[in-house]
Amino acid sequence: MTSKDQHRTAGVLLHPTSLPGRFGVGDLGPELARFLEWVAAAGQSIWQVLPLGPPDFHNAPYGCLSAFAGNPLLISPELLVAEELLPEEELQEAPGNPDWVDFGAVKPWKERLLRQACQRFLERSNAENELTTFTNAPEQRAWLDDWVLFEALRNRHEDGGWWDWPAEIRDRDPAALNAARGELASEIRYQTFVQWVFFRQWDAVRKKAAEHGLQILGDIPIYVSWNSAEVWSRPDLFDLDANGYPLSVAGVPPDYFSETGQLWGNPIFRWDRMAEEGYAWWVERLRANLRLADVVRLDHFRAFASYWRVPAGEETAINGEWVPGPRTAFFDAVGEALGHSLDDLPLLAEDLGEVTPDVGELLEAVGLPCMRVLQFGFDNPDSIHAPHNLPRHSIAYTGTHDNNTTAGWYAGLEHDARCVVNDYCGVSEDASPETFVHAMVRTLYASVAQRVVIPVQDVLALPTTARMNLPGDSEGNWQWRLPPGRLTHEHAGALRHLAWLTGRWKEPE
Repeated sequence: MTSKDQHRTAGVLLHPTSLPGRFGVGDLGPELARFLEWVAAAGQSIWQVLPLGPPDFHNAPYGCLSAFAGNPLLISPELLVAEELLPEEELQEAPGNPDWVDFGAVKPWKERLLRQACQRFLERSNAENELTTFTNAPEQRAWLDDWVLFEALRNRHEDGGWWDWPAEIRDRDPAALNAARGELASEIRYQTFVQWVFFRQWDAVRKKAAEHGLQILGDIPIYVSWNSAEVWSRPDLFDLDANGYPLSVAGVPPDYFSETGQLWGNPIFRWDRMAEEGYAWWVERLRANLRLADVVRLDHFRAFASYWRVPAGEETAINGEWVPGPRTAFFDAVGEALGHSLDDLPLLAEDLGEVTPDVGELLEAVGLPCMRVLQFGFDNPDSIHAPHNLPRHSIAYTGTHDNNTTAGWYAGLEHDARCVVNDYCGVSEDASPETFVHAMVRTLYASVAQRVVIPVQDVLALPTTARMNLPGDSEGNWQWRLPPGRLTHEHAGALRHLAWLTGRWKEPE
């Protein structure tokens, strides 16, 4: 899915936590295998996911505790049973709700299962060798030791922020860290086991996707959580004071989603120090994410051109300033390290929000595919998101995980705006939201955009209650789940026909 690809493609967006199932949260087990079969049957060639790391206390995949580790919640209990690491009876009383993810109930239940599975695993004669081989593999060498120690320490300190740990641990005194590794050896072994299981299961998912001819489109948040293993292990790469507190934080100015901007609170990168190291930290991060996916979306791409820096302590993002980012020097270094030319990087740019000229210049210089969102495209005929203005070298959506569902968005339009989109998409003024969503999807598929992606909620024309995220609101997000059995053969057939009709799928010979 690089710039050298010439064929038109289509895909769907569904994060694994949103899969149906009886364990309170979607996972990497049999339901995902069935979903991938459906995606292929629907004539799709892209499956897009959100970041796959362990989320912070808001359960947001864009605020992970690690930029490298996998999310334990995604581990499939059924696959643990299949590997004889759990007895079947342990799965009989799973908590949670089939309609939404109750993170508070699911997390302790899943952790109890994983600790039990770890105990069984460690009884095997080759267990230590398996974990040692995993730990020493090139894929894990750059991050795993820091992550498992960080997580063990975080559990010891009852999930408190690393900046409040004893000074010798906070500041990573070598003697103190060695002592902690000895004291926490059992917990470190457990955390290593969790990552070993996650990557075994994810590698199987990647293999299954490839068998169905599907590319996985991953996602990298531009920033990492303040309370993350990476900020603790490399504080020099972030804008922090001597005690680990941010001097400035990330966000965006007032925009479509919020009149006061979005104050994310992530610590800002020290790009000058990263440049001195040839952006090695970022190279490893990209390399790790390209193990998870075939292509990776760079969330908030505009920060590589210029980023919004807000002084720490501000209550909103209004009083920030634009600061130059690393620009082409970053992509030159990344391309060289990963062995790709700029026009062949397996990346795409999320260039939404306030796009100033420097963002456009960087995007043109780097040559990455850009993003367009049809819900933003009907305010005026000159909108860059209008279907008739979509660049060929783009990936276009009805809406993203941050948007309302298209049915919900349509239902909330004022009369004049609804008349415009009805007229554009060729539906009557009394069209139902479902009829309009189908027309919107058809409009997107017929566009010149080389790649299109539809959230599963829009495949089913679901209302606002199926929205995944409301930016600026820290509660109630990321919980939606796909109702069991809702993706039917009829849905697959309709999408496949539309993909064939618009040159996005060719029937196998």
